[in-house]
Amino acid sequence: MNQLMYQLGETFSSLRKNVAMVSSVVLVTFISLTFVGTAALMQLQINQMTEDFYDRLEISVFLCTESSAETVCPTGAVTDSQRDSIEEMLDTGAANQYVESYRYESQEDALENFLADREDSVRASTVTAEDMTESFRLLLVDPQDFGIVNELFAGVPGVENVADQQAVLDQIFGILNGLTVVALIIAGVMILCTVLLVATTIRLSAFSRRRETSIMRMVGASKSMIRTPFIFEGIIAALVGSLLACAATWVVAEFLIGQWLAQQVTGIVFIGAAESWIIMPGLVLAAVLLAGLASWVTVRKNLRV
Repeated sequence: MNQLMYQLGETFSSLRKNVAMVSSVVLVTFISLTFVGTAALMQLQINQMTEDFYDRLEISVFLCTESSAETVCPTGAVTDSQRDSIEEMLDTGAANQYVESYRYESQEDALENFLADREDSVRASTVTAEDMTESFRLLLVDPQDFGIVNELFAGVPGVENVADQQAVLDQIFGILNGLTVVALIIAGVMILCTVLLVATTIRLSAFSRRRETSIMRMVGASKSMIRTPFIFEGIIAALVGSLLACAATWVVAEFLIGQWLAQQVTGIVFIGAAESWIIMPGLVLAAVLLAGLASWVTVRKNLRV
């Protein structure tokens, strides 16, 4: 116990003497781990959005209109019997086992939805119901069954084409995942800077205290007794930076994502401060392990005892 207290005393004494370098380690650790925490929050949000959107992913079975291509709709606009036949497929036919629910959208309904989304558009005033396409909107039991449903309706009389939103969502999530990768790359560079800075700080600290370590060697102090305070120095500086990064991660999750974004964008379930607590232990552990390893390697290389 006395030995540990002595080592901690030496550690804090060295920290006070090297305030500038230690502050640099704290700052760089804080910035780098904040990038890591933000990237982790982004990935958690993407996972949340992916699960939420795919659960609500709709398949649109567009029906033939007078303006449909003859190669796709040789009989012209969909007839009442064709429409009833398609609905029967959804109710009791081959498609029923794949469809959780569906709704019919007439040309008038399609026009109303179109105008609601484009109230200020000049073109909206010229669009009529005849310009719109009636459709059946399907919610699948399993969104991965889109290919099967597409095949079931391909070539069915009265059906022009089948479309889903998955391609658009994949593009959006691809962009978001790309941003996460960029954040991780920046974080990786910053973490490398942190490791190098920790090593430099410990090397300078060892050089400035070479007289003390020489005396300790002469009086018979063990290697661990001499080396441990230097290792503690790097760990404590990185630990403080990681705790600041944890606080920043909590602020981003609670205020930026959980409150501000949730108010700006409706219809999306956003993560909150609770998710940040999942990330924080990893940030602290990463800081302690990296700083401890960098300090240990530097001490073994530059402090001969």
